[in-house]
Amino acid sequence: MRGYYGLTVLVGVASLLMTSQCDPNCAGVDGSAGVAGAPGRDGLPGAKGEKGQPAKMADGPVDPSVLLRLKGEMGNRGLQGVMGPKGFRGDLGTAGHPGQPGHPGPDGKSIGHGQHPSQQARSAFSVMRTDNSYPPYDQRVTYQTTVVNKPEDFNAATGEFICRVPGVYYFTFHSVAKVSMCLRIVTDAMERKVGFCDHNRNNDQVLSGGVVLQLAKDQKVWLESFMDQQTSTERNDIREKKIIFNGFLLFANTE
Repeated sequence: MRGYYGLTVLVGVASLLMTSQCDPNCAGVDGSAGVAGAPGRDGLPGAKGEKGQPAKMADGPVDPSVLLRLKGEMGNRGLQGVMGPKGFRGDLGTAGHPGQPGHPGPDGKSIGHGQHPSQQARSAFSVMRTDNSYPPYDQRVTYQTTVVNKPEDFNAATGEFICRVPGVYYFTFHSVAKVSMCLRIVTDAMERKVGFCDHNRNNDQVLSGGVVLQLAKDQKVWLESFMDQQTSTERNDIREKKIIFNGFLLFANTE
């Protein structure tokens, strides 16, 4: 029974194949269009083209954008513009290197007249009279104490200053007494005598005076008492008295 059924199937299949064959001239029905595929990848870059021909100037108006793309010859240099506003001050720079030493100056002039260099163009003194007696009239005041005497231009025993360095000097004095006192600075550099008086009665009073003098070498300066309105009682007074006499060189002569 099974063998008969299999033979029947084969005969049916063969009959179907024979009936499906067509003549070469017959055409079937076109099918429906398929779904669009995905975009493909970019192709490789193409080869570089050949160099084109130089541009030619066209007659008539030319588009300005075209002229900007064309490189012409360099023109003449323009005029200098107006100076702009001053800028802000910059930071301070670093200190420079020390400069070279200068040339030696000219030799100085000696004004010490053969004295030691340490004594040149120097002169100062300060002396004090501590004697309680009234200083004699029209006589040089002498002194018991020497405070300063550099370099020994003043003689305390005689009360005289002797000029060693020609130049301009300043002399001053101060006195304290309970009676009237008159003192004056005297010099052989001029005839006029510079005097000062203090007429006092039993009160301590300071008498002061000073003068600036131009002195030549070996000229002298001293302090002396003189008569004005003092009484004989004041002349004989022995109460405490002090007289201070000072002098110093302001500047020496340059010639």
